[in-house]
Amino acid sequence: MFGPEIIAAFFVTALLYSSVGFGGGSTYTALLVLSGMPLRLVPLVALAGNIIVVAIGARRFARSGALSFARFWPLALLAMPFAWIGGSLALPSSLFTGLLAGALLVSGAAMILRPGSPTADAPDPPSRAIDMASGAGLGFVAGVTGIGGGIYLSPLLHMRRWGTARLIAGTCAMFILVNSLAGMAGQLTKADPADLISLASSVWPLGLAVMAGGYIGSRTGALKLSERTLRIVSAALILYVGCRLGLRVADEWAQSS
Repeated sequence: MFGPEIIAAFFVTALLYSSVGFGGGSTYTALLVLSGMPLRLVPLVALAGNIIVVAIGARRFARSGALSFARFWPLALLAMPFAWIGGSLALPSSLFTGLLAGALLVSGAAMILRPGSPTADAPDPPSRAIDMASGAGLGFVAGVTGIGGGIYLSPLLHMRRWGTARLIAGTCAMFILVNSLAGMAGQLTKADPADLISLASSVWPLGLAVMAGGYIGSRTGALKLSERTLRIVSAALILYVGCRLGLRVADEWAQSS
């Protein structure tokens, strides 16, 4: 069972991330690694947290008109099968740890360096080829690591002037949802039934925490904290864990050489 500290941390993460259209997968991953959870189980729990939170947010964005399925489908078309492929791969421990460390470091850097929002009245025409290629790459990363991919997609779409800030937020929420579902399906194909039973009995408090946090954050704007504050605090935690994992990989490679 998880202690009250990590349950509270999951609640706050969902509360804050849901207010800006994200699921919090990168921070869930960081928290789970710090808690000592076996790395093979981390993507399952992080993806489950993403699914719960962004399902609430995606519904809100769709109902408010901040989601265009005609614009969204090129991003999702290849993202879902590649997320499934990534999730189903049984990677060596050192390779998985290295990929997770790299994903967290890039995620933290993307959060810090994220460009400003595009102008609402002059977005650039989207390229379906670029959308499909981006979706495939980010889907694969999502499936392998348990990070939904929205934290990478958002700055990419802003840099491309893909649409308004509101449209990008809604698109990223739905992208995280479909990626996380496909990645979870892939992860389940290689999961040990004993691990699933153990997870079901131990992580349900985290599920309740993210459900409550996601609902409140989506409805209230997460205590009115600015997105910049959220990005900086989250990026610091994610970069810290990414560095720790990177040092672990370097130590393993040094010992094996």
